[in-house]
Order: sequence, then structure tokens, then C-alpha cells
Amino acid sequence: MDTNESESGWATLGDGSRRAIVLRLAERPHAVGELAASLPISRPAVSQHLRVLKDAGLVEEESAGTRRIYRLNAAGLLALRDQLDTFWARALTGYEDVANRPEETP
Repeated sequence: MDTNESESGWATLGDGSRRAIVLRLAERPHAVGELAASLPISRPAVSQHLRVLKDAGLVEEESAGTRRIYRLNAAGLLALRDQLDTFWARALTGYEDVANRPEETP
């Protein structure tokens, strides 16, 4: 996943419906109809959200007869996790640097 895909991954997860879909897919793979039945949005809306998640590299699909089964893309989620870990490490280092500065006297 390149930088543009991972940035779009973060933006993609900013939508509550897409986060709900990701949470469902974290439990197990689902077909569109199964997801729509468990969410307060229409089947066409679920399909649109899945397309956005797939384009961001967070979800992958496979054919199972006439259905498409969606699952989380581990590589895409790992890339987001790596970015979050990097951000968190930098934030902690910055905090440590500020906390360890000698006090300035006026």
C-alpha cells in the first residue's frame, strides 16, 4: 500500500458506516446482503461503501458462486497500524523531549 492509499484509508474510516462495515468484517467475512441485514443502511449503500473500502486497500473480495464475499485486507490494515504506531512513537518522543527540558527561569 503506498502513501496515497494509506492516507485514503484513514479518510475512508472517517465515515461511520464504513467503520461499522469494517467492524463486521473483523468478526468474519460477509456477503453484501448479510452486511446490509445487520446495518441501518440499504444494500446499494453497503455496496458503495465496500467499493470505497476496497479502493482504499482495506477490504478484498472473492467470488463464491453468484455472491461476492468480502473480508478485511490484512496488508492494508497493517499499513494503517504501522502509520499509527509511527505517529504514536513520534508523539511520545516529543512529549518526553518537552518533559525532560530544564525549566526556564524568567
